[in-house]
Amino acid sequence: MTRPMRRRAALVPIVASAGALALLLTGCGGGGGGASSAATQFTYLINSENTTIPGQLTALADDQCKAENTALPLKVETVPQTNLDQKLQLLAGQNSLPVMYAAGNAPDLTKTLDKSGNVVDFEKALTDLGAIDDIEPAAVSTIKALYGGKFNVLPYQYNIEGIWYNKQIFADAGIEVPQTWDELVAAADTISKTGVTPFAASGEQGWPLTRLVGDYLFRDLGPDALQKVADGDAKLTDPEYVKAAAAVADLGAKGYFGQGVGSIDYDTAAQQFLTGKAAMFYMGSWILDSMNNPDANKIGSDNVGFMPFPAVDGGKGSIDEYPANVGLPSTLNAKVYDDKVGAWLGCIAENYGSAALQSEGSISGFKANTEVTGVAPLTQEIQTTISKSTSSVLWFEALFSTKATTTSQTNAAQLVTGAISPEDFMKLVQADLDN
Repeated sequence: MTRPMRRRAALVPIVASAGALALLLTGCGGGGGGASSAATQFTYLINSENTTIPGQLTALADDQCKAENTALPLKVETVPQTNLDQKLQLLAGQNSLPVMYAAGNAPDLTKTLDKSGNVVDFEKALTDLGAIDDIEPAAVSTIKALYGGKFNVLPYQYNIEGIWYNKQIFADAGIEVPQTWDELVAAADTISKTGVTPFAASGEQGWPLTRLVGDYLFRDLGPDALQKVADGDAKLTDPEYVKAAAAVADLGAKGYFGQGVGSIDYDTAAQQFLTGKAAMFYMGSWILDSMNNPDANKIGSDNVGFMPFPAVDGGKGSIDEYPANVGLPSTLNAKVYDDKVGAWLGCIAENYGSAALQSEGSISGFKANTEVTGVAPLTQEIQTTISKSTSSVLWFEALFSTKATTTSQTNAAQLVTGAISPEDFMKLVQADLDN
């Protein structure tokens, strides 16, 4: 994921076509170009839009990983994200993938590369290096959920999602942080009577609304709720799944998203919260840049709280399972993995988390193993939350096809405005999943 955000267009997934994947498998099959030779450089292919990860690795190469860099010098190569999948397919077909590379815009491409022997098994590699404990368990959980139970990408980026709330609005209304869905609805009702919009949300993007549907399902039916749909063991049109869409639609029917939610874009929704016009904002931790920016955050970062999506009474899910994603992850080429590459991997695992947090305030799925100072309190709060978490869930469309994802997100606003019923919303998405 995948952060399906307009502001972070560099991370929007682009699914490789079935034909392209078939060609990739053919190119990497038994008649391919033979085993890759040992690497002479630690080459890294990444999308050109991402400058944070290369910058951090370059800094490590000059400091904590200097010895590893002397043995195998870091060399960063870039390609526009829109061309990434095509480039990976071409290189794989030529048996010429670099040592490390951005893993593709969709999990299916990485799974295909894995089948053709181009992806390192990080559970084994990091265990062999004694570095498996340098990875946050929640990040491993997210990766395995996305990649068919395998730990085969590195979490240079890691985001959890939840509800940001205005502490002052809550205090003025006498509201405690909701622990259950019913308490959340009651809080929204109390807030709406004060003239403040309970929830800021972008109907134009759609996914901030469908996230709520997915989270309700995870809390009600358990963390495997959408895996069952992907496996064909359940359908979105089943009554217990429609219930989740109905719960979110009811928020809209009561006016809790305010006026004109269907025409509100991401930036406007964020501004509503950051200027105190809305009490709550469901969003991922990538919003921390804005939360910590006094020019953008007019309510003040010390007035912002973060809570998990609440429990559903009688539900099978846990409030401690945060929806999460790993951005556009990277992986290592198994065909050139050797002791020198392993040394780099061990050094990255030990040092990247602290270095990125210290220099950029950037949260990753690597543990911060050394003391970090001067980090914004909100960022530190999220980092601590991640460190305490042992498992995670995905998001509503994580396992959907591209077509079903588009249908879901383009119809989200109609769901909360009452233009379509919860039953019809789920029917539309399930129809694309069935085809």
